Amino acid sequence: MNIHDTPKLPCLGYGLGLRVDHYESLLERPGPVQWLEIVSENYMIPGGRPLAWLERFRERFPLVMHGVSMSIGGTDPLDEGYLQRLAELARHVQPKWISDHLCWTGVQGVNLHDLMPLPYTEEALAHVVERVQRVQERLGRRILLENVSSYLRFAESQLTEWEFLAEVATRADCLILLDINNIYVSAHNHGFSPLAYLDGIPASRVQQFHLAGHEHASQLIIDTHDAPIVDPVWQLYVEAVRRFGRVSTMIERDDHIPPLDALLAELAHARQLAEPLLQEAA
Repeated sequence: MNIHDTPKLPCLGYGLGLRVDHYESLLERPGPVQWLEIVSENYMIPGGRPLAWLERFRERFPLVMHGVSMSIGGTDPLDEGYLQRLAELARHVQPKWISDHLCWTGVQGVNLHDLMPLPYTEEALAHVVERVQRVQERLGRRILLENVSSYLRFAESQLTEWEFLAEVATRADCLILLDINNIYVSAHNHGFSPLAYLDGIPASRVQQFHLAGHEHASQLIIDTHDAPIVDPVWQLYVEAVRRFGRVSTMIERDDHIPPLDALLAELAHARQLAEPLLQEAA
């Protein structure tokens, strides 16, 4: 299949990241949850209970796959074993789309288990574009790349983060998972305008939003995904809806995971903020 001939991906509405804590309660009372995002690496296994649970969710919800280990910006060769397992999981899950992060995650075969920022240079841009194209050909579909939060900048960067992300998406013909919280975090840490970031992203490439919480350190904001979404991030989400229109939106929580009802309330709030704007624009 030619990935350039694939139809536009659907908007799935309002979803959650699937976490073990909510397996049973989500099946019993999904509330406003219209779709689920799974962490790909959690299910890239030959069998067992995780895949049995996943099969139950696949019968009830549209699923998307979100990875943390592709290291699309890394200098090590692409991990063919990883891509093979990712492709096998995709054949089983039949996800609406597959995403990962615009970053690097390891060097010399060592996974750092963190999402490390890139230098925003023409050299790095060409390197990432070539790797994205190879991954997309390998998977037979476009992928989504997510902007990461960051705490340092490379002195040799020639482009802004949003210019770099937009150029990768355009040149590689991939799509964007826009993490609203990460924009807010990095804007605070580096002193740029989050609205300028939104304005610099091509609307036609944005397929998904992430919403999450963070923590304030002494000078930096740390992207922890362990707290409720704060008002400035909600306000930036409103501006993103104005800019990009109807985009699949989900809540991420990775630590200090609350009862499901707390996340359902945040998801309902996202809908309450977005839908009047979308109806007004229709």
